[in-house]
Amino acid sequence: MSKQRPGTDTAAIQVSKGVAPQGQFNPAIERFFHRRPMPSADILEKGIQRGDRVMLGRAITLIESRLPQQQATAQELIGRCIPRSGNALRIGISGSPGVGKSTFIEAFGKAIVGEGHRVAVLAIDPTSQLSKGSILGDKTRMQGLATLDQVFIRPSPSGGSIGGVARKTREAIVLCEAAGFDVIIVETVGVGQSETAVHSMVDFFLLLLLPGAGDELQGIKRGIVEMADGLAVNKADGDNLQRAHIAMTEYTAALHLFPPKSSGWYPPVQLCSAVSGDGIPQIWQRILDYVAHTRKNGFFEEKRRVQSRYWMHETITELLHNTFFSHPSVQSALGPLETQVQNGTLSPFHAAEGLLKVFLKSMDGTPQR
Repeated sequence: MSKQRPGTDTAAIQVSKGVAPQGQFNPAIERFFHRRPMPSADILEKGIQRGDRVMLGRAITLIESRLPQQQATAQELIGRCIPRSGNALRIGISGSPGVGKSTFIEAFGKAIVGEGHRVAVLAIDPTSQLSKGSILGDKTRMQGLATLDQVFIRPSPSGGSIGGVARKTREAIVLCEAAGFDVIIVETVGVGQSETAVHSMVDFFLLLLLPGAGDELQGIKRGIVEMADGLAVNKADGDNLQRAHIAMTEYTAALHLFPPKSSGWYPPVQLCSAVSGDGIPQIWQRILDYVAHTRKNGFFEEKRRVQSRYWMHETITELLHNTFFSHPSVQSALGPLETQVQNGTLSPFHAAEGLLKVFLKSMDGTPQR
């Protein structure tokens, strides 16, 4: 057995000093990971007027912010942009997962751009529970469309709102219209409650369907079909073509069971293939026919007036909700009341009334009548 030399480490494994550890990121790109200060409303407005897509993206980031100091700037920007909005055609597109919404929007968007239009796509993505950001990332799913100068694509996280509708999509539409985009496409996460909110902010609501209507026709909610201004059976190509024709016939027959629309428009059922492009121009033409029809009978303008009133009330509800739950008195009283409700010692209704009384008392008086 060899003897240990004096002054040497007795450890079995030794680590050399080596090279000093470097930073986590390349210094040349590290600056991109730091947040840049948000431009003023004046700078953002001028950028939007120029049609600058970078400034438009930053403006939408601003309105999506929940920071109180940025919300004031956001509302100032919205107020400046409203006079230049309202001239675009707003189209909502929905369908169950796997129906091919992104592929359809890419083919549809390219066809519209080919006719000289500028297209903005606002895609409502599911929200990551970790980063609170978009999960799907539509720019990666619409690569061909995203590279066009006439197109702006913005995936927005749903923020956990009911049905997955982004909290500020309505304001984003205003900004896109002020930037000169004359066709706005709003894509929803999928068939669900989000369709109700999207329907309340668009002019034409398109529902995408899959071939093989049988089971899917039973699974689609009646209310969503009632909202649709047009239905399109996607993936009508190859071996799916025959099933697509059958689906179109079944959906057309099912639509006869619904009451007439107040717009006086009968929703058509069409076939299309987002991969081959077949049927895409025909869908666009039907949308234009709808606009001409509803403008002629006055429904188009009336619907927009109703939508504006609806979003005013929705905003009031949201502001009251945020003001209520952010109040210090409510926050301090909420925990104990929740505990009593969970333990069954206090009813949810009495707890809510008590919390409201705490809030009103902290406001120094009762509501004005």
